[in-house]
Amino acid sequence: MKSDPATSAAPLRALGGALRSSEPVRAAPAPSAAALLLEEAADLLVVHLDFGAALRTCERAWQGLAEEPAGASLEVKCSLCIVGIQALAEMDRWREVLSWVLQYYQAPEKLPPKVLELCVLLYSKMQEPGAVVDGVRAWLQDPDNQGLPEYRSLAELHLQRVLLPLGLLSEAEELVVGSAAFSEEQRLDALQAISAARQQQTHGRSGSEETRTLNQEDSSSPHKFLSLLTLLRQLWDSAVSHFFSLPFGKSLLAALLLCLLVLRFDPASPRSLPFLYKLTQIFQRIRKAVSPPLCQLPIQH
Repeated sequence: MKSDPATSAAPLRALGGALRSSEPVRAAPAPSAAALLLEEAADLLVVHLDFGAALRTCERAWQGLAEEPAGASLEVKCSLCIVGIQALAEMDRWREVLSWVLQYYQAPEKLPPKVLELCVLLYSKMQEPGAVVDGVRAWLQDPDNQGLPEYRSLAELHLQRVLLPLGLLSEAEELVVGSAAFSEEQRLDALQAISAARQQQTHGRSGSEETRTLNQEDSSSPHKFLSLLTLLRQLWDSAVSHFFSLPFGKSLLAALLLCLLVLRFDPASPRSLPFLYKLTQIFQRIRKAVSPPLCQLPIQH
């Protein structure tokens, strides 16, 4: 079945009128070598799961882009960074991501917004947002970036994923109050989040101080107990030595007072009578053992 020439030429007329035989056909520009390498790197990353080869292909493409003008192929450069970041993350080399992209852009404020956003998400997911705090701060403070449409989303991302988790509440407050990227509603919500984080930080600090004090008291309790035992031992030895140097009546009285203080029993109670009787017998035996026999006493003339 043959197609109608008028029908087949309709899309061409819509683009700019029917082609004349004398007009040359305008061919689409051939993709650059960097674009071809980008496609190859993406294929290695997604289809073949060869992450090392994908990273090396991206680096080869960057070497070719170094010979092109600075403003050429901005999308290709950004896409190469995204593929390279993904390849590094898949190989568990995510700590190298920031230094890897900075070797091509030289300064963090020159990073494309998509690349910087990917870095923030990656490092915050890996619980190391401090690695990007300086880079994002420099990017947000650069006047050339403050007019970009992605500025607001990056500022919010920096606030939620970097500043608040790191406890940089004063810097977060300065960013929210001093930046025109936040609407009034967003500013109020952000300030409430900062206030809640500050209260939580204060409670956490007081709780940690109380825990530290308790730990110090617990660690010093055995030393205090040993010191108390040593003191009691010294007092006991002194009391016993003084006790044996007293006459029998005073010794018995001292023993009673010692029992009152240490054992805390009532001497008038009937339950205390057996103990007092035994105590008296003990002291009588001690007295007989300590006292010299009559035959050994010196005879006075």
